[in-house]
Amino acid sequence: MYNHCRLFHYSFFIIHCSFCIYIPNPIMRFSKQLLCTAVCTVFMAPLAMAQMAPRTPTPNDTLKSPNVLADKRVLIQIYAPKASEVTVGGDFLSNPQPLSLKKNEQGVWSVLIGPLKPDYYSYTLMVDGVRTMDPKNPVIKQGISSLENMMAVPGPETAFEDNKAVPHGEVREVWYSSNTLNMMRRMHVYTPPGYEKGNTKYPIFYLLHGGGDDDSGWNTIGRAGFILDNLIAAGKAKPMVVVMPNGSMPLPPMNGMPNAQMMNQLRDLFSSELLKEVMPYVEKNYRILTNAENRAIAGLSMGGFQTLDVTLTHPELFNYVGVFSSGFFGATADEADTKYAKVLNDPNFNKGKKLFWVSIGKDDFVMDSNKKTLALLDKHNIKYQYKESSGGHTWINWRQYLNEYTPMLFK
Repeated sequence: MYNHCRLFHYSFFIIHCSFCIYIPNPIMRFSKQLLCTAVCTVFMAPLAMAQMAPRTPTPNDTLKSPNVLADKRVLIQIYAPKASEVTVGGDFLSNPQPLSLKKNEQGVWSVLIGPLKPDYYSYTLMVDGVRTMDPKNPVIKQGISSLENMMAVPGPETAFEDNKAVPHGEVREVWYSSNTLNMMRRMHVYTPPGYEKGNTKYPIFYLLHGGGDDDSGWNTIGRAGFILDNLIAAGKAKPMVVVMPNGSMPLPPMNGMPNAQMMNQLRDLFSSELLKEVMPYVEKNYRILTNAENRAIAGLSMGGFQTLDVTLTHPELFNYVGVFSSGFFGATADEADTKYAKVLNDPNFNKGKKLFWVSIGKDDFVMDSNKKTLALLDKHNIKYQYKESSGGHTWINWRQYLNEYTPMLFK
């Protein structure tokens, strides 16, 4: 039976190809050839499949990673039979030392983590020294030059950041032309439930990410859209528009980290981008209130540094200010007293701020910079609210800070 089928396919192929070749009109011949190719492909495909060697199953076919167990432990696995070393790092660890995975006889590397407190975590695998994504986990966080996997450990503690059955706003990727940077730039914009159906003007909140991330950070691992949805649905926060711009400025070729001069240039460049490009675009294209009483800003790490710079350079713009896990870093702390002297010594600064909120984890590696910044504010009698939480420099804290900061806005 198989030989008869093969003979039929070959015969069909020869007859039709011959028919196509000897059409005298070139246009008709070309059309016939296209038709012939399509028909022959259909008839020859089963023969090719029949001759293809069967694929050998591997443990990777049924592998699940990450596998969150009922007791909140998490099994992370990867099939890498030829690897000699595999480790995993992530924000579930209390120190930067990665965990080693063990290899079984089938070539599957695995490690059991936890139990973990219910939350959303990021992690990255290293296979023989090469940074590697978990191929069984399609959920990722994107940075400016790297990717990380994300995973959820469910529980009541994550209710504030979960995707719940409440009215949802929209988060859009918005592209605009930046004259400051002479390039197209992107930001994420959250509009609250009902925005599209009404004509109400809303207060505006500019939410800045940290170093190494881009404008998608707050919307992915930061879960800002869901946090806002849940707060608004519970009546804990006012409906607002939230703009998440890309705070990472284009870097020139360099070796190592930016020096103090480069840090200052990047700081000034972001300030121009925010004030001359992002804010005018948003005020033109969205129904928002444009006075300081209805404007807020907050940022984490690098974004907190950018928040401090904009606030102490243009105090008239924002009545609500949030600084998460941040401060003036390195040389910027030494020059801050001079650079911002005019605003720091202005007795009316406190009158223009309804909220100046500073938060950080007790194990955060930028604690020293944070303390120096608070000392500067104290020296000039700048009023602020301070919160010191557990934990370190992680999204685990920053999502909590957003959840606490947002209900205090526009009161």
